[in-house]
Amino acid sequence: MQDLPSCPAIEINDLSKKYRTRGEEKWLTAVEPINLTIPRGQVFGFLGTNGAGKTTTIKMICGLITPDTGSVRVNGYDVQHQRKEAMKQIGAVLEGTRNIYWRLSALENILYFGRLKNFTGKQLKAEAERLLAELGLWERRNDRIRTFSRGMQQKVAIACALIADPPIVLLDEPTLGLDVQAAVTVKQWVKQLASEQKRTIILTTHQLDMAEQLCDRVAIIRKGKLLTDQPLANLLAVHKERYQIRIKGHVERQDLDMPDGLSCRYEQDDTLLVGTLEDQAALHTLLNQVRVLDLPLRSVTQVEPNLEEVFINMITKERQEETHELLTHSV
Repeated sequence: MQDLPSCPAIEINDLSKKYRTRGEEKWLTAVEPINLTIPRGQVFGFLGTNGAGKTTTIKMICGLITPDTGSVRVNGYDVQHQRKEAMKQIGAVLEGTRNIYWRLSALENILYFGRLKNFTGKQLKAEAERLLAELGLWERRNDRIRTFSRGMQQKVAIACALIADPPIVLLDEPTLGLDVQAAVTVKQWVKQLASEQKRTIILTTHQLDMAEQLCDRVAIIRKGKLLTDQPLANLLAVHKERYQIRIKGHVERQDLDMPDGLSCRYEQDDTLLVGTLEDQAALHTLLNQVRVLDLPLRSVTQVEPNLEEVFINMITKERQEETHELLTHSV
């Protein structure tokens, strides 16, 4: 891997993008002005629901979309003004199959993208063959991509992103369409690329369990607005007051003054309350309500938070605040 400067892997300053809606004069904000600094050698999770602005941001980092405001620097190179040098730093797998050519074979695709990054000779062919073998595509190496399944096409796209040995790898839904074994291979690659080879990985995914397993740092975006950007350990630590409360019998939400952070479900003859509470005082208040209603309490367990719970709570809170603001302004 090339010698790298001492600056962060990626620096995003006041980056934003709007689109004009088709057939109308209205403008849709895809990404509000955001600021992000991504250190080198980390797996950075960029998470959000559909339409949150993840892919638009990734495309601006790759130089595929021109931002309305702001700038992106990749290993110190400005994407807009030093595009050639900046793009040498990045290998990207965008959502879908837009990184590969369907009329070429798997091997031809990988060799082509390697040459685009000035990677040539016997070393290029050897590396392409290694990637094909590791992804289980060796027997199909000379077949055209258009004959491949969706999962096989994704494998080739990943190989094309890695062929030129880039210091930064952008993976937009990298396991989309992959079978279980191939998805495991991708996860192992991500771990190896970051921990052993000190590459920077930017990962967008709807599989929050995978993000929790792999990511060092996480940013969450909703409707183009950045909600958080912090180490995963810190993000989970903030939500440690997470409980599982088991009550005998069926209890409706209206029977208890339950906080929004708790979900309610039924398991056979029991009611299970699972989620976050503000603090110990909130827990005691809820348990007192159970006691007053003369409901048999089976167990109270504090459980470790997970990224899915944190993500849902953060998105829900932002949605509630947005609704409250709209109602306030309409009065």
